[in-house]
Amino acid sequence: MLLKEKIKVVISDLDGTLLNSDHKISQYTKTVFQELHNQNYLIIVATGRHHLDAIPIVAGLNVPVYLVTSNGARIHSPEKELLFSVNMESDAIKSILSLDIDPEITTVLFRENIWQTNKHNEKLNEFQPEVNYHPEVVDFSSIEDLSAIKVFFTHPRHSKLIELRDRILENHTGLFSHAFSLPFCLEFMDKSVDKSVAIAKILEKENFVFEQTISFGDGYNDENMLKSSGKALVMGNAPESLKNKLSHLEVIMTNDNEGVAKYIAQELLNN
Repeated sequence: MLLKEKIKVVISDLDGTLLNSDHKISQYTKTVFQELHNQNYLIIVATGRHHLDAIPIVAGLNVPVYLVTSNGARIHSPEKELLFSVNMESDAIKSILSLDIDPEITTVLFRENIWQTNKHNEKLNEFQPEVNYHPEVVDFSSIEDLSAIKVFFTHPRHSKLIELRDRILENHTGLFSHAFSLPFCLEFMDKSVDKSVAIAKILEKENFVFEQTISFGDGYNDENMLKSSGKALVMGNAPESLKNKLSHLEVIMTNDNEGVAKYIAQELLNN
């Protein structure tokens, strides 16, 4: 069966995948996604970003899109209706933050309307050319209710985050799901949260199955999504360690070379 005949659902990550290095969607990509919509493909965007941050970015595609955010902790319909949500409990986050975390590491809580952090981090701010989801520098020890969508840690040295991940998992067996969305971003969510789980909910609602999906990703938080899809593509800019781990999957052009749009145009739209 030709790929075009098999695939009914197109799934894409945002950062490092649909977005270029300037965190923007190119005009060519917008044109390709408009044609996907015209040909009646269901479109799902699945990202680690918060929904307040992701919604205006996805709106730039000018097509109906199901939006999975915070690695699967939120699902919004094409009409921006909240369909699913799950948070981490306050006590669970307090337990993580009590581990005497290296002060060089930036800690961030994704709250519903703001993100709270222990210190200003310019690299994180670069991900929002237009700020829709505002940061607030806080002292976490002074906050009573720490319940949040997710908690993540960032540091330039991947090895430092590996150490922190291992300590958290050692002290909290079976409590959380976690992923490296980027080598310098370690994220923890409720144990039920994963992009693939959220996508499965959308597919069930729309009467599709994973065998009818094609997905694109570049991070470890995309791993289960890629493994589950009928066809999966790894971005050329993905970490070599992810490419090696998913060596059975095809690697396409980078996000800065509009890899997603060019693959779709050639293989699905036959442009």
